[in-house]
Amino acid sequence: MAHKDTFRIVTRASDGNLQIRDFPNADPILHMHSQIGIDDCSTDLGLRGMPVFRGLVGPIPEGKNVVRYESPEVFESLTKEWGAEKKKRRTRLRTAAPTPAK
Repeated sequence: MAHKDTFRIVTRASDGNLQIRDFPNADPILHMHSQIGIDDCSTDLGLRGMPVFRGLVGPIPEGKNVVRYESPEVFESLTKEWGAEKKKRRTRLRTAAPTPAK
């Protein structure tokens, strides 16, 4: 289980670009947002016990040592973009079964 040592907050700036801020621990985030609980059900065991903040979506794993939190607007828009991406479909060519000779 990797130790998460970077806390990342992703929000949208007034010009529409993503604004990313990294912190070495959760303390600065606690000054900006109220902690409303801790994560106790993540499938990423490194996130269990991480704080859950009012007004942010997360914790979300990002790489081996980054815990990501997003504003609800960023979470919704990035999820829509991710879902709209066309997946490259692998098609398997099927060969016709040989027909018996008559």
